[in-house]
Amino acid sequence: MGLVVKSFVLFVLAGLCEIGGGYLVWQWWRNGAPWLLGLLGAAILVLYGIVPTYQPAHFGRVYAAYGGIFVVLSMLWGWAADRIAPDRFDVLGGAMCLAGVAVIMHWPR
Repeated sequence: MGLVVKSFVLFVLAGLCEIGGGYLVWQWWRNGAPWLLGLLGAAILVLYGIVPTYQPAHFGRVYAAYGGIFVVLSMLWGWAADRIAPDRFDVLGGAMCLAGVAVIMHWPR
């Protein structure tokens, strides 16, 4: 697997862990879901802390770039979970974020 593909897969996995874990904690804390759901969410959030450590870059660069992936994944999660479709400005902003990720992580230095 190429470096760019591996990096992208790790970012998406981290994002799903963060958003999914946070969503489960939200459901437990805010919406009265069973505490086991909150505990599962907390465990998934721990995985979120581990997954980015497999990125090839240093902490600051990885977390700065991850922010762009998180923006896009959050909009997609909202679309899937809450049925709120991104508008053209969301899509434009998301594309700009992904361009930033590409520059931060993979621009030749």
